Amino acid sequence: MLIKRDCICTPVGKNRPLHIWLPDTYEEDIARGERFPVMYFFDGHNLFRDEDATYGKCWGLADFLGQWEKPMIIVGFECGHEGRERLNEYSPYYWNSHYIGKVEGIGDEILRWISEEVKPEIDREFATWAHREATGIGGSSMGGLMSFCGVLKYNSVFSKAACLSSTVIPCYRKLCKEVKENVLHPDTRIWLSYGEDEALGRADGKLKDLFDTKTAQYTGKILELLEAKGVMTRSYIQPHGGHCEADWEKQVPLFMDYLWR
Repeated sequence: MLIKRDCICTPVGKNRPLHIWLPDTYEEDIARGERFPVMYFFDGHNLFRDEDATYGKCWGLADFLGQWEKPMIIVGFECGHEGRERLNEYSPYYWNSHYIGKVEGIGDEILRWISEEVKPEIDREFATWAHREATGIGGSSMGGLMSFCGVLKYNSVFSKAACLSSTVIPCYRKLCKEVKENVLHPDTRIWLSYGEDEALGRADGKLKDLFDTKTAQYTGKILELLEAKGVMTRSYIQPHGGHCEADWEKQVPLFMDYLWR
């Protein structure tokens, strides 16, 4: 059951709709006293329905959750769609690169809004398990970067993170610093993945911008730092995978099983 509702994002003072998935048997389940774990996702409009997705293809989460054995609640945040809003909202850091350009980076404020405003509201309204062990975060590309930073900076809130095709290169050194400086619970689980074609800088058999060839190298070093802190990690290189919803959909059963089972 999918619920869409408006939500004012405090850091930007604008509407950022929520896409909330509840189990089909939610009402019957809560009548029996059931509660559910929650996973929060960035780019919520790309999760459930093709007609809502930016490029006409979603992650197919509704179909997956409809047949998955573990009932849970999903909360997807919609980003800003004007100009560079998504880039600014989904980066915790300022940077100015030749590949992406200038990014103002208000992601820290967005993560605080999610943790201190949205999550408590969801926990009040729905039958959730509110503790960190039952709370995850996920996303792709810039959303993957935000998910990674979320589980590092708010590890007392999120115990799990799905970070798909994360934008790590422009802020690699800052991410390494975050891993080293933040206190991480040993039960933390982090899924870090990228597509084979992304890592090799390949598209349709041809080399892309050399910017992409660092993906595997930097992701590998971040994994080493995480493992040195005792965090549970899973690295996945998707065969022939690219940077798109159709490929991220194929990873849904893999990262959901790793994070939640």
